[in-house]
Amino acid sequence: MRRIAKFHKVSREQFVNAVRSDFPQYSEREADEMYDAILLPRRATRGSAGYDFFAPFAFTLAPGQTIKIPTGIRVEMEPDWVLKLYPRSGLGFKYRLQMNNTVGIIDSDYFSSDNEGHIFVKMTNDSNEGKTVEISVGMGFVQGIFLEYGITVDDDAQEIRNGGFGSTTR
Repeated sequence: MRRIAKFHKVSREQFVNAVRSDFPQYSEREADEMYDAILLPRRATRGSAGYDFFAPFAFTLAPGQTIKIPTGIRVEMEPDWVLKLYPRSGLGFKYRLQMNNTVGIIDSDYFSSDNEGHIFVKMTNDSNEGKTVEISVGMGFVQGIFLEYGITVDDDAQEIRNGGFGSTTR
């Protein structure tokens, strides 16, 4: 198995600002405590393809509700690799928990972005059975899988990323 990536926490300031921006019910002290408790993604077993990302705080999603979670995580990886994010299988199966962009794509050059490559996860409970999803702090809620990719022989991309969602087409 090739080792091509390393997970890191974003800076304390980056995480606390992200939490306070979207979740003003948390004090700066509470967001600071969340930062200290962030777990780096990890595989559950030797045969697991996915690295589980853990919830930095508890949340509940009723059917039709959406949430954007700042994970506090960034990833450094070799060029020509991508990290793809998916809901944990059981959550998708039981609750129809879905990523709002269907699959999160974390490019190798995102690590150096102006937001430190902070990985956010936006999910919706798309339950058509009236099921509410409850995620506790530290629970795995998405999984990331690294994949190598190729480019065309006539590729001439020279731009440098600075930003996240949609930044490469601005």
